[in-house]
Amino acid sequence: MTNESMAHTDEVSRLAMVADTFAEAFPMTAARVLVTADTHAWAMTAAGTMTGYATSVISCDAEAGIERELAAGETPDGRPGVSVLVFAFSRDALEKAVSNRVGQCVMTCPTTACYNGLPVGEKTISVGGRLRYFGDGWQVSKQIGGRRYWRIPVMDGEFLCEETFGTVKGVAGGNLIVMGTDPAATLEAAESAVAAMRQCPEVILPFPGGIARSGSKVGSKYKSLRASTNTAFAPTLRGVVGTEMPAEARCAYEIVIDGLNLEAVERATAAGLRAAAEPEKSIVQVTAGNYGGNLGPFHIRLREVLERYLAPV
Repeated sequence: MTNESMAHTDEVSRLAMVADTFAEAFPMTAARVLVTADTHAWAMTAAGTMTGYATSVISCDAEAGIERELAAGETPDGRPGVSVLVFAFSRDALEKAVSNRVGQCVMTCPTTACYNGLPVGEKTISVGGRLRYFGDGWQVSKQIGGRRYWRIPVMDGEFLCEETFGTVKGVAGGNLIVMGTDPAATLEAAESAVAAMRQCPEVILPFPGGIARSGSKVGSKYKSLRASTNTAFAPTLRGVVGTEMPAEARCAYEIVIDGLNLEAVERATAAGLRAAAEPEKSIVQVTAGNYGGNLGPFHIRLREVLERYLAPV
């Protein structure tokens, strides 16, 4: 068998493992925050702290994650940096979340500065413009190229933060659910999917390590809860409630994808599918969560995106 025919056979096997369904995603407002510091280590410390407790807007003020590390030549001040994406349901909520997180987690971190990473149009949020008051009247502004920056005195010198950040209407809630016969192998497959998806630009995977073990469904028997455990994918409840797990599956992991646009989420979905649905692994099926199209307007059809983006991203 030639390499080409083997590759075709693998692709056919992979497609058969992917459920003929769609992931249902919804719009959220997004910002890109560029954090720089004297070293990559301090930039990553600030970005990691800033993106803590930001897995799901079910309970968090925002969904946030590290998009990628930035080389010195890619940042506004020529220092090492990190790109962070933050998502919320409205610009007001996003402004509050970003300014609070930058103020508490970036401004407090040694040597850091903070810049806007999206085009500035009509739909913006104030970040440095809100944080400047921490300077207690000693803050100073400077306008460069039509963009205003605030210099706020702190204990190691000054914290520089751009005043206004651009926003876009992003896509949140894209997802994959990886199911397998062996829990350890299923987790390994989900980790492979995460590694592949993190190579894709303009997306984040907001859950710990990119993976959620406690996938949720909308609503609960308890009226005070907006969401509760996704019983259809809980193996211990099989036989008690309706299940969407194949009979041989013993474990499921969910990967949630937020992106700056629909194409970015689709490309990441295809990359994750290709990495998780490897014929030689003990994966039974890769599927996605949806509510019949009633939750969000974006329907990411798994088999279609896998075929559309044939080459690894």
